[in-house]
Amino acid sequence: MGTIDVHTHFVPSSWPDLSTQVGPGLWPTLRVDSEREAMIMLGDTEFRRVGDDCWDASVRLADMDADGVEMQVVSPTPLFFSYDKSGAEAVKVARIFNDLALEICAPAPDRMIPFAQVPLQDPDAACAEADRAIASGHAGVEIGNHVGDRDLDDEGMVMFLQHCADSGIPVFVHPWDMPGSPRLDRWMARWLTGMPAETHLSIIAMILGGVFDRVPPTLRLAFAHGGGSFAFWLGRFENAWQQRPDLIGVSERPPSAYLDRFSVDSVVFDPVALRVLVETLGASQVMVGSDYPYPLGERPVGSVVDRADFLDDAQKSAIRRDNALRFLGR
Repeated sequence: MGTIDVHTHFVPSSWPDLSTQVGPGLWPTLRVDSEREAMIMLGDTEFRRVGDDCWDASVRLADMDADGVEMQVVSPTPLFFSYDKSGAEAVKVARIFNDLALEICAPAPDRMIPFAQVPLQDPDAACAEADRAIASGHAGVEIGNHVGDRDLDDEGMVMFLQHCADSGIPVFVHPWDMPGSPRLDRWMARWLTGMPAETHLSIIAMILGGVFDRVPPTLRLAFAHGGGSFAFWLGRFENAWQQRPDLIGVSERPPSAYLDRFSVDSVVFDPVALRVLVETLGASQVMVGSDYPYPLGERPVGSVVDRADFLDDAQKSAIRRDNALRFLGR
């Protein structure tokens, strides 16, 4: 049995004109440069070059076979979340891209597992679209780690997470919309430093915002990119909770008591970093993820697990497959 990769993305080979289908505004479009390459555009600005591995099932399956991947969770590219639009507009966008995701995964439904996006800025609409997507064939949802200044402990977000817990819908949290500044606009620094920081901040919000105290353990929740910098700085977090309870000791228990409430993927690239994850969170809380097919992802998928000589066979099996099956509810 092969690896299950819980962190991959898709981009459709085309989609309707969103300014016509949804409403006026700055929307992503696709400039098709060849049968195999395209450029995601935001107005006249080039956002990201993508290839046919984003939309062609045969290309994805060939890469999966080459890397020994049995199943992929196929999630939206965060650019399409549309959290900066109205809830009504974001619902329309979600339905368009969720339906296109089903088409992309249709050639291999036993191997390509679609996750849906939802209009998270409107919690009621997000719950409704999650239900519609699950009924249509999706297996879970991917959400961004915040909506503007609202983090995952916002009441609306908590309501959505409660709905997912009650409905058995797994939730994959992906960092997005990282802050920009002249210092962060060089060297892809928003991706190199912003993504880990955003993810770390949202896990802190889940703990100190009391989300884990209010939402039951039935919530199956995973954070991308190894949970950001959280595992490395847990000791600092724990110390602050103990030393400054007037400001930080607002959760019912110390931060280390919540480590079994969420999982992370393995996209940390270095066995030393993976060891920190496993020793901090436990091997039961780590799943293989690759960020396929983007260039900052891991190929071959799971290679960091292969190089981790500190893991025994049972731990490697858990990280490669067993934990993902539990997350997916299979």
